[in-house]
Amino acid sequence: MRDFNALLPLTAIVAVLTSYNCKVNGQTSQNINVFFINEIDNDPASKAVEVVETYLKKNAQYGLTLRIERIEANKTDAKDLLETICTKYAASIERKQPPHIVLDTTKSGVPSETVKSFTQALGLPTISASYGQEGDLRQWRDIDANKQKYLLQIMPPADIIPEVVRSIVRKMNITNAAILYDETFIMDHKYKSLLQNIQTRHVIVRITQGDRERTEEIEKLRNLDINNFFLLGSLRTIGPVLEAVKPAYFQRNFAWHVITQDEGEIASKRDNATLMFLKPVVYAQRRERLGQLRTTYNLNEPPQIMTVFYFDLALRAFLTVRDMIQANAWPKDMIYMGCDDYQGENTPIRNLDLKEYFIKVNEPTSYGQFELVSEQGKPFNGYSYVKFEMDIDMVEIRGGNSVNSKPIGRWTSGLDTPLMIKDETAINNLTADTVYRVYTVLQAPFIMRDPKAPKGYKGYCIDLMNEIAAIVHFDYTIQEVEDGKFGNMDENGHWNGIVKKLIDKQADIGLGSMSVMAEREIVIDYTVPYYDLVGITIMMQRPSAPSSLFKFLTVLETNVWLCILAAYFFTSFLMWIFDRWSPYSYQNNREKYKDDDEKREFNLKECLWFCMTSLTPQGGGEAPKNLSGRLVAATWWLFGFIIIASYTANLAAFLTVSRLDTPVESLDDLAKQYKILYAPLNGSSAMTYFERMANIEQMFYEIWKDLSLNDSLTPLERSKLAVWDYPVSDKYTKMWQAMQEAQLPANLEEAVARVRNSTSATGFAFLGDATDIRYLVMTNCDLQVVGEEFSRKPYAIAVQQGSHLKDQFNNAILTLLNKRQLEKLKEKWWKNDEIQAKCDKPEDQSDGISIENIGGVFIVIFVGIGMACITLLFEYWWYKYRKNPRIIDVAEAVPSGKRDKIPEGIILGRTEKHGNVKSNIVLRSRFNQYPSKTPKPRF
Repeated sequence: MRDFNALLPLTAIVAVLTSYNCKVNGQTSQNINVFFINEIDNDPASKAVEVVETYLKKNAQYGLTLRIERIEANKTDAKDLLETICTKYAASIERKQPPHIVLDTTKSGVPSETVKSFTQALGLPTISASYGQEGDLRQWRDIDANKQKYLLQIMPPADIIPEVVRSIVRKMNITNAAILYDETFIMDHKYKSLLQNIQTRHVIVRITQGDRERTEEIEKLRNLDINNFFLLGSLRTIGPVLEAVKPAYFQRNFAWHVITQDEGEIASKRDNATLMFLKPVVYAQRRERLGQLRTTYNLNEPPQIMTVFYFDLALRAFLTVRDMIQANAWPKDMIYMGCDDYQGENTPIRNLDLKEYFIKVNEPTSYGQFELVSEQGKPFNGYSYVKFEMDIDMVEIRGGNSVNSKPIGRWTSGLDTPLMIKDETAINNLTADTVYRVYTVLQAPFIMRDPKAPKGYKGYCIDLMNEIAAIVHFDYTIQEVEDGKFGNMDENGHWNGIVKKLIDKQADIGLGSMSVMAEREIVIDYTVPYYDLVGITIMMQRPSAPSSLFKFLTVLETNVWLCILAAYFFTSFLMWIFDRWSPYSYQNNREKYKDDDEKREFNLKECLWFCMTSLTPQGGGEAPKNLSGRLVAATWWLFGFIIIASYTANLAAFLTVSRLDTPVESLDDLAKQYKILYAPLNGSSAMTYFERMANIEQMFYEIWKDLSLNDSLTPLERSKLAVWDYPVSDKYTKMWQAMQEAQLPANLEEAVARVRNSTSATGFAFLGDATDIRYLVMTNCDLQVVGEEFSRKPYAIAVQQGSHLKDQFNNAILTLLNKRQLEKLKEKWWKNDEIQAKCDKPEDQSDGISIENIGGVFIVIFVGIGMACITLLFEYWWYKYRKNPRIIDVAEAVPSGKRDKIPEGIILGRTEKHGNVKSNIVLRSRFNQYPSKTPKPRF
């Protein structure tokens, strides 16, 4: 046996010896072979493993002796790294010192995948601190249940800390975010998972070097309409980044969140900024242990949380192997296969449960406790991490110093852990007010200026935007587009108006009576329509006939009225002459007609009265007795009947002229005439419609012309094209030509002015959106809508192409539609508008004659009554003061025996005691002398 041992190589003797426990200072010590694979520049991991080695040497009670094989991983060259690992691994096998465990502190990318491929293929028990969740561990993604027991991964704090961004976004309902990080964080695998299933538009960007580059990077992010910024990095990086930001980006509509692994305070030369600051804190029960590691073992490599994590992880991994060996759970005949022996499917089967013993280790941690998955069926890798806490402070930086730091909450690490906020008011003040830039075009009643309004504007769209903002929770600024256009594309494909603002990212929202058009939807997005289909219609000046109180007098011309008046006086005079000289008249033959009931003497006054009343429905009364007078009366009656009938008919026709319909009642009527000019607004959707229709007609004409002039057609085919009528309409071609000749108005004010300045000789009709024209007609009594709408399109809100606002606004508009809020807004601005003109609409007018045109008749009545009153006064004066009647006593006036007869012209009275006379009866005589009983003959 001694000879056999002498033949053994020295390495074999060492290997045999290391397979047994050795006693050091009277205690049993377990030798552990470790493959420590670390990335270049991962100093916290290197420092931690170094301290662990020293820590175990100074604390013999652990009974561990480490033999560590260190390998630094190249970050880019997988082949070189694998060759290095395989070379050292083969040497360890040759020395009979194969690794009990592989401690992998590579972070991600090429080094991490290379190490995982190596350990998975050769079946080496591994504790990994790589970044990523289950799906990110590509080489360990589909390992079987046996390998899941010894290939373990624990997520480091630097991989858990970014998850606080998800918690902040959810808590503060953030809709956009820019996440900037430095080299202390790895975010490549976070692009798809960090804000997954959250409707937040976000960008993850690596912080660039140089102040100028940082400023440009922030400016680019701002051009993407981002106003929530998350800075993940070390404190030495965060300060310069804040200094590179424009002061305007720290206003109320921006929010800044600084997240770090360091434990210090923010130092920045920023003049004025308020931000949220998150940093990790040590649990109170672990501060003593951490302080000892810092002072005794010099565990001070920053960031502290990562260095301590690597220390706790390495120590726990080594104690796991020790416990397994002591419990005989570690296979004594473990097979180690070289890299060259691996054929793809010949991985050695390991019968060991490293995960079970790793979870059972009860060694206290130095920063935060391990949160390890122990449930059956739930993956260990990608869900195990270190549980720690982060303080949330509100920090105010003034004049380059942190003047105030107020704790407002705490966050416990986890994959989906909510924020624990103790000051809701403070965190609400840190929330960026979501402020969108709205560009619009003035157009009543959709958008109108109002200095008293909160935004300086009022209208249907402003009310709509306020309703949407209450649902989606945002604020907005509104500005008029410089050229006053909604957006049209020129021949070079360049856009103007609101569409250009949206394309150039200068506007978030295009608001107004903006029609949905196919070419616009190529470059921008529209929400669901907020207004019904709106077409183009015609607006013209309302025809108005001048009203006059004495309009009934204008039915006949002045010379006709004079002739009628002359006929009246002539007939009256002629009737008086005939009655005076005819022997058969009443006044010349009183005895003959003394028994008649009607006794009428046709003097000049009676003749005038008879002819006047004969023209009325009441009639003239008793006609003359003589035949000649009656012929004159009959002639006058016939004349009066014809005049009255003609006057009545003409009066009715004359007073209804103002209610006649306009000669233009449709677009076809407008196209067929040449007297009235017409045009839409320059650059409007109506102009685009007519221009395109004219172009389409021209294209159809060219197609038909090419067919009809095609020499290759056979006589039969040519005969099928022979028609007498023109087969292609040129209606819109002529209309477009007429519009260009009429010159298109530049704005709505100019169009309305041209309509109002229209005359019968130079008429003008405006073609525009029906809603605009209806509002103008509603607020102006001199305008009217003509014809039906055509080319109907809906109105919608425009947003940038691909904007998240589209879905949010769609939901809000549909909500308002279901609540009938949109109908209420329509009633407010189209039916109940306070500036609605109070004027008579054509449809409200009846067929009757208005008082403005017939009121003169009432004036005639009042004038006649006034003249009658004046005449009454004159009669009273004439009788009382001009006639001077004599007053006598009854006894004087009537002789004795003749008391029954009283002379005419005597005023009867009685004598009072004092000689005063009081009249009681007045007898008026028609003649001054008694007339003779028999008339004196005139012949």
